[in-house]
Amino acid sequence: MSLRTLLLLILAVPALLVGGAMALGVTIPVPEWGRDYVLRFWIDPSDEPLELPDVLGPDDPARPLIVIDAGHGGRDPGSIGTSGNTEVLEKDIVLAIAVALRDQLVEAGGIRVALTRDDDTIVTLAQRPEIARQLEADLFLSIHADSGAENTSVSGASIYTLSTEASSEAAARFAERENAADALNGITIEGQSAQVSAILVELSQQRTQDDATEFAALIEREGEGTIRFHPQTRRSAELAVLRAPDVPGVLFESGFVTNEDDRTRLTTDEGRAEYAAVLARAIRVYFARRANDRADQ
Repeated sequence: MSLRTLLLLILAVPALLVGGAMALGVTIPVPEWGRDYVLRFWIDPSDEPLELPDVLGPDDPARPLIVIDAGHGGRDPGSIGTSGNTEVLEKDIVLAIAVALRDQLVEAGGIRVALTRDDDTIVTLAQRPEIARQLEADLFLSIHADSGAENTSVSGASIYTLSTEASSEAAARFAERENAADALNGITIEGQSAQVSAILVELSQQRTQDDATEFAALIEREGEGTIRFHPQTRRSAELAVLRAPDVPGVLFESGFVTNEDDRTRLTTDEGRAEYAAVLARAIRVYFARRANDRADQ
């Protein structure tokens, strides 16, 4: 068959099909230029039903409530370090610290506690602060661990609060990486960056941000002499996990899984207990101050 004959057949077959369909009165949908056949829907996380975690501690809603968020989880390992031939995963480290902190607070009494996750499951970035909002939490603490990549000498804990302007280039890179966690793990919720920015722009509760800053300062104060801090201890960035406008939130970066000294503290019961004790003291002082403020009003 010649090329000319083949081309005539290619052109003739669709024409014959259309002509026959028209004779029979059948309508064939024809694509239009510019038609969008892929529909994209933005899922508003506030409209999705959340399975709220259990609240431990006093059975008294008047008692203060903190939601502790162990970062990453499930198929999202977070930062990865190595100890010998063993991988050290951020998701495991921060869950262990979160559980240790919860247990210390519950044992001491007086404060209600909930975890965004208490096992190796993934929770989306949008759901983490939304859990705190729906539980009407008084404080939100997200616990993470960092990676220095090839720079194994960088070490120390740092404390992040929410801001539209990153406090440093390193803080901006960290926020970009953390905010991309959902996309990297196959969770696509469009419009999140715009939503975060809108919330920050419309954030009228300056007291919420002031409270978060105060809590960050308390963590630094209570940890002095107990845990090692990064030279740039206090940082700020546009972190999606801290976006709840009505719940003071802080992200605690416990250390670097790529640094041997940090990794040792982060992977032992004794080291995790020290982190938990520092955070527990800061939380108790924070809530004691809030109680005094209400008493003075």
